[in-house]
Amino acid sequence: MDAEQTTRADELRAQILDLVTEYHAEAFPERPFVGGISNIPVSGKVFDDHEIRLLVDSSLDFWLTTGRFAEEFEARFAKVMGVRHAMLVNSGSSANLVALSSLTSPRLKDRRLVEGDEVVTVAAGFPTTINPILQNRLVPVFVDAQLGTYEADPEQLGAAIGPRTRAIFMAHTLGNAFDLDVVMELAEEHDLWVIEDTCDAVGARWNGRPVGSFGDLATTSFYPAHHITMGEGGAVLARKKSMRKIIESFRDWGRDCWCAPGDDDTCGKRFDWQLGELPRGYDHKYTYSHLGYNLKATDMQAAVGVAQLEKLEGFVAARRRNWQHLRDGLIDLEEHLILPEATPGCEPSWFGFAITVRPEAPFSRFDLVQHLESRRIATRQLFGGNLMRQPAYLDMPHRAVGPMPNADIIMDGTFWIGVYPGLNNEMLDYMVEAIHEYIRTAV
Repeated sequence: MDAEQTTRADELRAQILDLVTEYHAEAFPERPFVGGISNIPVSGKVFDDHEIRLLVDSSLDFWLTTGRFAEEFEARFAKVMGVRHAMLVNSGSSANLVALSSLTSPRLKDRRLVEGDEVVTVAAGFPTTINPILQNRLVPVFVDAQLGTYEADPEQLGAAIGPRTRAIFMAHTLGNAFDLDVVMELAEEHDLWVIEDTCDAVGARWNGRPVGSFGDLATTSFYPAHHITMGEGGAVLARKKSMRKIIESFRDWGRDCWCAPGDDDTCGKRFDWQLGELPRGYDHKYTYSHLGYNLKATDMQAAVGVAQLEKLEGFVAARRRNWQHLRDGLIDLEEHLILPEATPGCEPSWFGFAITVRPEAPFSRFDLVQHLESRRIATRQLFGGNLMRQPAYLDMPHRAVGPMPNADIIMDGTFWIGVYPGLNNEMLDYMVEAIHEYIRTAV
């Protein structure tokens, strides 16, 4: 376009974005809370006109793959998380798949994971942390969780390590953190890879340092339930540049080339490579060094993430306030309920408020949850409970460090309720009173 056309297009874009602000005010008004009628979700997206403006701004570029917003988000998010590199993918589940698959790369030589190697994880976890282990023909080694923190029992981690153990891959549960001092000490002693699944814990800190910056790799999710959202989306984090190319290869079809979408000949010798058994000069853009996928995010998703990232600090603070509000309101019920607590050394970025009905309580989780759901208070189980009892995993190859009594208690007695920033004190008080109301009638 010539200068006149460009100016007119810019004027129209500005008008469209101003209309977006007006649209947001009309389409998403604040609605009053009515106890017993209004829903209280466990999670949800919190946004204003800024997210929609950037989303529309991105759509007007009509650049439908990763672009300027993705580059901006990756650079800024890496700094927030205390790492050098952040690579966007299309979901947190994909982030986990790409992260673990990257450790099977032949470029890692004698440190690569190979079929039959073991990966230590926690039994009371989420399937998408376990699935990449099995999909890469590796063997999960399960340890039990602790009640209250719902993190891996640190005393079992050492016992879990055997002659074929090569990695530790666990999630920081519900915004709390597993004991990173123990994990990193074991990793150094036994030369293990560490992947931190921080999908539920963006903004948490361990002894003042961001969770996600300790392991060799870390993962995050930007699903609407999480700390910031892109609708769908996730990221793989890496501290070392040497891992970035491997991660991007697995994300981008397994190709050897590292050109960004729309770019050619970044390496300066696109037709001057000789790799594998290919003829010299074979197009580097069509040379593949890994069994990869296409798991990129779009620039429109990234645009929403850029706007959300500006709110992250406030989101984390709100989650902490809401969590404390619930704990203060329920502290008198500890005779019947195990209330959540932070792992010593962690400043959590709470994802939810976990409650375990004590095995000796005169009521069950089922009964309490049914009461809450009848009051339109949403609840969730603590992910897969004891994953070894889930239908999908009954015949999986695995090793367990003894029985898993706490994982079974979690399976039978634990649920969680929301603390996300969309909840206000009126909603939190209603949740507290609904739990008290049920227990008054049940004991």
